[in-house]
Amino acid sequence: MTQLDVRPQVGDTVSGGAGGGTGPQDVRGKGLGKGSVGLLGSAVIGISTVAPVYCLTSTLGSTAGEVGVQMPAVFLAGFLPMLLVAFAYRELNKAVPDCGTSFTWTVKAFGPKVGWMCGWGLVIATIIVLSNLAGVATSFFWLLAGEITGDPGIAALDDSKPVHILTCLALIALATAISYRGMTATKGIQYALVGLQLVVLAVFVALALQKASAGTFDTGLDFSWQWLNPFAVKSFASFTAGLSLSIFMYWGWDACLATNEETTGSAKTPGRAALVAMVVLVGSYLATGIAAQMVVGSGTAGLGLGNPETSDNVFAALAGPVMGPALGVLLFVAVLASATASLQTTFIPVARTVLAMSTYEALPASFARVHPRFKTPGKATVTAGVATGVFYTVMTLVSENVLVDTIYALGLMICFYYSLTAFACVWYFRRELTRSVRDLVYKAVCPLLGGLLLTTVFVKTLVDTWHPDYGSGSSVLGVGSVFVIGVGLLALGLVVMTVTARRSPAFFRGEVLTKETPALVVED
Repeated sequence: MTQLDVRPQVGDTVSGGAGGGTGPQDVRGKGLGKGSVGLLGSAVIGISTVAPVYCLTSTLGSTAGEVGVQMPAVFLAGFLPMLLVAFAYRELNKAVPDCGTSFTWTVKAFGPKVGWMCGWGLVIATIIVLSNLAGVATSFFWLLAGEITGDPGIAALDDSKPVHILTCLALIALATAISYRGMTATKGIQYALVGLQLVVLAVFVALALQKASAGTFDTGLDFSWQWLNPFAVKSFASFTAGLSLSIFMYWGWDACLATNEETTGSAKTPGRAALVAMVVLVGSYLATGIAAQMVVGSGTAGLGLGNPETSDNVFAALAGPVMGPALGVLLFVAVLASATASLQTTFIPVARTVLAMSTYEALPASFARVHPRFKTPGKATVTAGVATGVFYTVMTLVSENVLVDTIYALGLMICFYYSLTAFACVWYFRRELTRSVRDLVYKAVCPLLGGLLLTTVFVKTLVDTWHPDYGSGSSVLGVGSVFVIGVGLLALGLVVMTVTARRSPAFFRGEVLTKETPALVVED
């Protein structure tokens, strides 16, 4: 089916707007379907992209293994920089509601090269998440099939690499097809899947607290307010490792902003939706983390959350003992629904970032094509799906520990582009900071603190990941594989940017998307 190329010609102009000053219309419309999403739909997309149940099952144990009973405190610590950065996103979106989000905003603050690398960081982070989501969805698909049929042989099919990879690719293809069909199809499915996740989590928390009070498991612990004290973590290295995992658990809320050109009230609604999503997430994580720790503890033996044999998939171990055989199946369903739902919605930010980069001539023009019927970035969505499938297949064949190491490497990518966006907010609005206390707090103080916190985590994690014992313990020529994956992907971005600059020199000369030219892009 044909697609519509909506790229405007260089030289098309309209007046500037919010944020101070006027200038040429360098921020372009993309042809996306306007008014497709409201406040609730946007918040649901943000929650779905984060995939709370998937995040909990894949990182609850790893975080407990790093920081012990201070796991809830680290969840709160991870929430703080995310909240501070969310204020930066909200303010930037008010001034420039563009689906390129971090890419567009950092270009306008710091110029094309920094902005391009920020966009690259977002795209690569998303590809890593998509690959891991597909892997978890595949594992739980076969586990659920085994539970339903009562046949361990069916569940064991996930141990076969060919079966696992083929199933994974099929799920990626399905998610790509749904995302390709537009926001309306996406939104309807997400209401049901997100609702299911939150209900099952609530049931798990209730049953866990009930069994904890009855002392069902010997490893259970009595609640202590000390669990919420981040200063009680045994070492700074453990804290930053746990914090990196915690930050991963909040990643994805900015999908609310990526749909800004398709949202009713594009200047304000996405920012509000992001804050709503953040509150729901931190509440869910704290309740589940505390309840799980009370019922089975955070030790490294038996059902303890820190048991290395089950830490990469905690709910698979806890479903039956905590919820019973019948309700335990619901937890498997919830994880599968979480990973599948997020697999679909996570295509939103990466496809729209690629669309924006292409529209502003930072990537080949063909990625700027929008489907005339579905109003989605068709080629960008399909390309993201193909890249996800290739990345997961290669990493699975190369490393048995790909899931653990890519999650740790993901923390580097997230800190990289979130911190750049936070600093971009401060610099972009620097001339407005003395207008009011509100401007100073939300456009400078909060973003700056958030950016500094994430930069600290980035640097400390970078140093720690050099050692092979970080993450899964795998190494390449004596260097930790997490470091190799994270730094290698950023270095690859520099190479791709250099090649792109030769083919699209106008963008890199600052002729397409200019610095310090605030403009109100999308009219409500």
